[in-house]
Formats: sequence, structure tokens, C-alpha cells
Amino acid sequence: MKTLVGYVLVLVFGLQLSWGQQLDTLQTKKTYTNWEQAVKDPEKVYRLNLSNQSLQLDSPLWSKFKNLEYLNLSNDHLKTLPKGITNLKKLKVLEISGNDFTKVPEEISKIESLEEVYLNEFKNINLPKSIEALAKLPKLTMLHLENNNLERLPSEIALLKNLAQLYLNQNRFKEFPKEVRGLKHLEQLDIKNNAVPIPMNPQENMNFGFRINF
Repeated sequence: MKTLVGYVLVLVFGLQLSWGQQLDTLQTKKTYTNWEQAVKDPEKVYRLNLSNQSLQLDSPLWSKFKNLEYLNLSNDHLKTLPKGITNLKKLKVLEISGNDFTKVPEEISKIESLEEVYLNEFKNINLPKSIEALAKLPKLTMLHLENNNLERLPSEIALLKNLAQLYLNQNRFKEFPKEVRGLKHLEQLDIKNNAVPIPMNPQENMNFGFRINF
């Protein structure tokens, strides 16, 4: 009996150690910032930051990045998504802030693994149409709409059924966006650097059932 208990304890300790090592590896993965370097061994690339580079990004080589989880294409003067990135089956985070879209390209709905999208610094984006495209992402739980000159949210925001975190910092809201009440799974709303009056006791979150950061 003692031998069996000892075996179980060793097994549990070994599993905990393994899980801890995996977590450490995930947190310390290298971020590649050069396309030529990344394509040399694409299966080892988990994080790729090509922001502010204005590259020609249409490439059949995107399909080689089988483990890519994070991709930053911010401020690259994109008018649509690069051909091929819809083949990124493990992509969880996509940053496409500050590009030349008038709306989020419909193709984004094909990246079904996406959990977090950054759409910051768009002054003239068609937000209702963009949200309709995002609503087709089954795993989307985090959305960034910061510094977009927004004064209100469209009713389409309620289409994001699984949204848990919404970031509206640095916009032009003058009152609390009541449209977020339609987000049944919302856990956190960031609305810093707006003109929204701060309640006397912000810790109460105005009884909306989620945390609000003013």
C-alpha cells in the first residue's frame, strides 16, 4: 500500500513539474520581428511582430507557420488581410491596429482559433460591419477598440456572444455605453481616459455584474 501511495505522489509531482515547465516555456517564447528570419524555420515561430514595417505580406508561406499563436500587423498600411493568414490554425491573438481598413475584412471569420483581436487607432472604421465579421469567430473573448474616436457603441456589439473583456480606453464616450448590457458573458470593461463620470463607488460596478475600470 505504501509503495502504491509513493508511486502516486511521485506521479503527481512529476505532472506538476511538467505543467510548470510548459507554462514557463509559453511565457518566455521568443517574438520574431523579421519576416526573413521567421520563414527560415516557421514551425518554431509562436510569436511574430511585423508591425510598422509596411511589408508585402501576401505569401503562400503563411501555411508553414503551423504553431503561430500571436501575430502583430499593426500600422502596416493594410487595406485587407494578407492572403494566406487564414491558414493559421492555431492563431489566438491578432493585432491589426492602425491600418487602412474601412471595415474589418470578412476573411477574418476564417481564423476560427482567434481569441483576442486588437482594432485600435481606427478613426473612420465601419464598426457595425466590422462587428458582424467578428461575430463569426466562435472563440473571441477579448476585443480592443481603443483610441478610435468612439462616442457610442453600435447595437451590433451584442452579437459578440462570448465576449468577456472589452477595452474602450481613450475614446470620446461621455456616458456609460449601455449597449454592453447585452454582453451576457462580459467580465471586464476598460473605459479609461474617456469623459464618462466616475461613480462615487466604482467598486460597485454599478450593479452590471462585471468589473469596470474607469
